[in-house]
Amino acid sequence: MDFQVILSLMVIGILAGILSGLVGVGGGVVMVPMLVLLLGFTQHQAQGTSLAVLVVPVTAVAVYNYYKEGHIDWRYAAVIAMFFVVGGYFGSKIAIGLDQKVLKKVFGFILLFIAGKMLIGK
Repeated sequence: MDFQVILSLMVIGILAGILSGLVGVGGGVVMVPMLVLLLGFTQHQAQGTSLAVLVVPVTAVAVYNYYKEGHIDWRYAAVIAMFFVVGGYFGSKIAIGLDQKVLKKVFGFILLFIAGKMLIGK
């Protein structure tokens, strides 16, 4: 890896970490687009790499900060986590079978839809 790539990865990591701790987003919303735009990853490579980052407990410190302030419902988190595993398995199987152009459009639409709901919705 050359210096430019390492620097890009460091920027992606710090931005994803800051936004993850700040507003609860980081992987899909930050890492995936930046890996595609800055490093020329395919959509599949970016999504796979983003998920690989989350395998290790990268959010543990941020979770601890929210826990100390009483902002975590562990029961809800446990149920979501169990089904996240199932959804992640099937979602990745579907994504791998899609053409990159279609996958990028699906990804972009989901980001726009969520952004619209957050900005316009109650």
